[in-house]
Amino acid sequence: MHDLTDRSHWHEPKAGQNAGLGKFKRPPMPYDRFIESEGIPVYRNIGVRRVHDLPLGDWKRLGGRGSYIQLYGTEGLWGSYVVELPGAGALNTEKHLYEKVVFVVEGRGTTEVWRDGDAKRHAFEWQKGSLFSIPLNTNHRFINAGSQPALLYCGTTAPNMMNLLDNFDFIFNCPYQFSDRFSGAEDYFKPKDDLEPDPVRGLAMRRTNLIPDMINTQLPLDNRRSPGYRRVEPSMAGNRFYVWIGQHETGRYSKAHKHMSAAVLLCVKGKGYTYTWPESLGMTPWKDGHADKILRQDYEYGGIVSAAPMSGDWFHQHFGTSADGLRVSAWHGPNNQRSRKAGRPGEDMIDSGAIDIKKGGSAIPYHMEDPRIREEFAEALAKEGLKNRMEPAFYDPDSTAAEALGDVM
Repeated sequence: MHDLTDRSHWHEPKAGQNAGLGKFKRPPMPYDRFIESEGIPVYRNIGVRRVHDLPLGDWKRLGGRGSYIQLYGTEGLWGSYVVELPGAGALNTEKHLYEKVVFVVEGRGTTEVWRDGDAKRHAFEWQKGSLFSIPLNTNHRFINAGSQPALLYCGTTAPNMMNLLDNFDFIFNCPYQFSDRFSGAEDYFKPKDDLEPDPVRGLAMRRTNLIPDMINTQLPLDNRRSPGYRRVEPSMAGNRFYVWIGQHETGRYSKAHKHMSAAVLLCVKGKGYTYTWPESLGMTPWKDGHADKILRQDYEYGGIVSAAPMSGDWFHQHFGTSADGLRVSAWHGPNNQRSRKAGRPGEDMIDSGAIDIKKGGSAIPYHMEDPRIREEFAEALAKEGLKNRMEPAFYDPDSTAAEALGDVM
């Protein structure tokens, strides 16, 4: 025994006491330390109306201006940021041991991609609305072709790699070439429009590393989220980072459904709003007196929202209030989508977010949702001078129309 008071020395607890402090503050992870060290703003919230409006700081490493984004619920699951390219300028060359998906919010330009030792650089052009992915651990540079600044929204697996390895030098200077992902093929960034079923859930998928115009690209009929809903998921650059694109028809809205954190919706056409609330509040939170606990994010083109911003399952529901429909892209990061999570290989699963609760899924049928949902949507459409196309039969559990909307098994 001794009389030292140095807190670095550990003492065994006395009889009847527990070891440790009991209460403590969560320490920053390696990725948290990294983004704080970059000298640019870090935005934390459930969303933002437009990423255009985020504060930007001079970003020495990239040579432009930018802001990190860490929406609630995505911490440690994946990271994102916006970066501004100076007019008629370029960003610094990058290479990193994490995946990166890029959406062009504003501007037009060119991206160059090359491997260490390559004599030729692969180049492709982009414009407002383009979506593409950088092959893992390749050199790349973004060049602005316009006189005005360009703005890029990027999603990465940097938190996953940094929190695991905790060695930034290795992440940015690893010499290994992932030739299985990028072998230097000439047509690597040639857009591909062919559709095929994804190998797990059978949903519409495009194997392409570049979509020139995600705002207007054709989407096949899906019907799972709302009547007339359209959707496709691009399979890009051999990534584990999961992205899809979907659109709700004007005058119709999605069913509420629940799942855990990870998904962030990016608005790429139209405008609207999202409600999100914890499962513990039930399916009718307004009716049950919990309106003060429901979170809402309004957005327009370039806006983002975390669908499930806290721990546990959260219900969320999306509403478009513009004449050209609501088109969104959902970004889940790596291995966070339900069908890609770890589990027992071969176990039976269902597409629960698209299957009604009464059939074993997690989607709330229109006739079971809170009455305030449809009332407010009708009011929002009326303010915009738009027709409400949510037919009364959708809310009638005995109608064939309502049954068809839930019959997706």
